[in-house]
Amino acid sequence: MKLRRDDKEAPSEDQNTMTSVHKDKAAEKGTPSPTNPSSSSKQSTSTRKQLPAVPDADTQLNLASKMIDKRTSTPKGNHSYGPFFLEYSILAEYNQLEKQKLPGVYVIPSARSALFWNGVLFIRQGLYQEGIFRFSLFIPENYPDGDCPTLVFDPPVFHPVVHPETGELDVKRAFQRWRRNVNHIWQVLLYARRIFYKIDTKNPWNPEAAVLYEQDLDLFKHKVAETVKLCKDKIYDAPNSDDPHAIRFTRYDPEVHEDSRQRLLSPKVKTEDDC
Repeated sequence: MKLRRDDKEAPSEDQNTMTSVHKDKAAEKGTPSPTNPSSSSKQSTSTRKQLPAVPDADTQLNLASKMIDKRTSTPKGNHSYGPFFLEYSILAEYNQLEKQKLPGVYVIPSARSALFWNGVLFIRQGLYQEGIFRFSLFIPENYPDGDCPTLVFDPPVFHPVVHPETGELDVKRAFQRWRRNVNHIWQVLLYARRIFYKIDTKNPWNPEAAVLYEQDLDLFKHKVAETVKLCKDKIYDAPNSDDPHAIRFTRYDPEVHEDSRQRLLSPKVKTEDDC
């Protein structure tokens, strides 16, 4: 009995079942089915996502400077960041400040606004030795294309470049024009520290202090000693602000501070992780 061509080429029911099972197993293993040879040459690719590395401070500042909305710019360049990008840029500045490790300078942004920083400055030598000077740093809303940040000592410090009534430091003396990506907030704080070691009497904001420094140094030292004592006497006073991040000083209490004091005074022991 001869089979017809249609009967000879038609697959049997068992063959269909075996082919289907083979495809299912191939799908479970993630390999191409032998019924499709062209797919065997393709290699599977990984779909795992990798996060980019955290950029350094300079890169963060450069990225932040590119986030300005040019539609809000003016011919003078006084355009500002949106609230989110402004805060990002200021936090990048703070990150850069931490890496500078300025001696005797301690600052922390306000809990309510990144545009306001609380600070204290410790002077360890020179005419203003033992000075502990509180200050506030105000960053303009159109930062970084606006004016210089404003730094105010509270209480006012007797110094030629500090206003005797408001306590404001003449920041523009060092930064006549604030330049984005060139000038940074840590440089303002460095300047605030430097004025106590290098006295400048040109175009003073406190003429009395400038004249005494040039003509009667002994009386100038007496006035400086008074301002240092005044600031130290007020160091334990409550801050004028209710900001949770305002810097507060408390008197030494052995039960509270002795353990921390001993850790600071004890030499650091190197561990295997430090090597």
